[in-house]
Amino acid sequence: MTRKLIGATTLVLLVLALVITSFSSIGKAKAGSASGPNDPISLQAKAAAITPALASNRERCGTKDLDETTATQIQTSLDRFNSNRGQIKKSGSVTVPVYFHVVNKGSGIENGDVSAKMIKAQIDVLNASYGGATGGANTPYRFVLAAVDRTTNAAWFAAGPGTAAEREMKSALHVGNAGVLNFYTNDAGGFLLGWATFPFWYAGDPLMDGVVCLHSSLPGGSTVPYNEGDTGTHEVGHWLGLFHTFQGGCAANYNDFVADTPAERKPAFGCPTGLDSCPKEGLDPIENFMDYSDDPCMYKFTAGQSARMEALTSQYRGL
Repeated sequence: MTRKLIGATTLVLLVLALVITSFSSIGKAKAGSASGPNDPISLQAKAAAITPALASNRERCGTKDLDETTATQIQTSLDRFNSNRGQIKKSGSVTVPVYFHVVNKGSGIENGDVSAKMIKAQIDVLNASYGGATGGANTPYRFVLAAVDRTTNAAWFAAGPGTAAEREMKSALHVGNAGVLNFYTNDAGGFLLGWATFPFWYAGDPLMDGVVCLHSSLPGGSTVPYNEGDTGTHEVGHWLGLFHTFQGGCAANYNDFVADTPAERKPAFGCPTGLDSCPKEGLDPIENFMDYSDDPCMYKFTAGQSARMEALTSQYRGL
């Protein structure tokens, strides 16, 4: 009886080992090869794709990717303005005043009334990110806190992109011109981490200009793993003219129009190191601030992105 039990146990263990080995082999094979658009690129990437639901039940960014026609028109205009330029302005030479509009539903951090310490930390994160201190390009941009205002308004706190509440909030609070960054914090519609406007939208709707970030995405907030301030860095990247690194997927001519950010089929979640989803040269830029990776995974802008931001803000923001 004892021998039969031991034999059965051994058999079960052998079967489990074979199953685990099989799944491990599949994972390694997929991780090293490109896949079709409807196939998982790797088991690691597939697991990482559920990170937002587990972490915060929120989408990373509500800033919409431009369609190919519009994006190409913008690029054509930019090419005429200053074709094939690199970064010309000295690193740190452009100062951007930041007006923080803290919109809450009551007193206390849990109600969105972020602290002065969190606001200072967010400014510090922007300066480190755009100054190359985290490992990327040292861009021309530096950020200085100009003022902070606080508003208790439940409707504005819940405002999402494109809503009447967003327009009412921004119309009441917006200050400055195209070169002034209006940074709003609220509950980001209840389903986003943030959104932003592009420089070329300013002339058509100046009061809507700026970025909106989930209050708990600021440094020290509660939305792990999106609480190191990189939602702010990402959205300000849009405000300065950058597209998502995955815009256009693996398309030959439609992407983020930056040569030194390799193409990627879709946004990265988590930190899927070694992901290579497109046949073009280069691994997916999961470490780039304009992807959707977790905050601890993001640390850089590229030299090409710096040049693009400079060209677009010179043309549309007077910076």
